[in-house]
Amino acid sequence: MGIDDLDRRLISAFTQDPHIGVLGASRVLGVARGTVQARLDRLQGRGVISSFAPHVDPAALGYPVMAFATLEIRQDHGHERVVRHLEQIPEVLEAHTITGSGDIWIRLVGRDNADLQRVIDDVVAGGSVIRTSTVISLATRLAHRTAPLVDAAVP
Repeated sequence: MGIDDLDRRLISAFTQDPHIGVLGASRVLGVARGTVQARLDRLQGRGVISSFAPHVDPAALGYPVMAFATLEIRQDHGHERVVRHLEQIPEVLEAHTITGSGDIWIRLVGRDNADLQRVIDDVVAGGSVIRTSTVISLATRLAHRTAPLVDAAVP
């Protein structure tokens, strides 16, 4: 279920230039257009490529304050109820069930510190969150990336 070198090169081509298109990728990689399309379809079908959507920078949208919060939830309410509530808050960008101290980890953004407090209040307002522990990100030192992982996945 891994990927081969052509898959790696294909993913790299689209990562470096998302506008490349199937025809452009076939030219760059030196393979038939049908091969590129079949590989993309297979990679999407397997979930290796999950989206061709643009990467949006929250700070450029007016949300420069990013934070991470660990949520402790009421166990009798379950994770699904909390996640349904979190889905209604646009500033909550991610939510993950975690091990250790806490139950759910979220990444959230705000327009400023006061707005971040409003977002945290919205998170808690669902009634299932007992406690939050929040840290504010001062600077992104290594942004989300997958290219090194793709390279490492090829035997």
